[in-house]
Amino acid sequence: MKQLNKWQNTVFLIGAVLMVAGAGASVVRWPWFPYVYAVGAVCFASMQMLQRYDGPSFTIRRLRRIMILSDVLFLLAGVLMFATQGNTFGLDWIYYLTYVRNNWVVVLLLAAILQLYTTHRIGSELEKEAKKL
Repeated sequence: MKQLNKWQNTVFLIGAVLMVAGAGASVVRWPWFPYVYAVGAVCFASMQMLQRYDGPSFTIRRLRRIMILSDVLFLLAGVLMFATQGNTFGLDWIYYLTYVRNNWVVVLLLAAILQLYTTHRIGSELEKEAKKL
């Protein structure tokens, strides 16, 4: 698995902190919470997508695809956060289509579960691969 350099790792961690801060700020309904979350999600997802796996393991490749799906769901949760704010960026049709005010929470939960699963499994699969060599 390709490791991130120091700068990329910093952007990755800042993105994760901003995602948590943005999702946490939604509890008190601060109007800027989707912006903070969205910036964090873009940083987090882009840095995670830079990590590549070029090895022979089909399992790790499959888990990486699931992890990328999780990153896309993180970004989708950000879009849905904007939709709950009303007519931000013309996304009010999503709000009226779903009739659910906090549908981004479900998407965020699904993304987080997939992220936890793939992170754990990729780590264990890389350990198995290292033992074989």
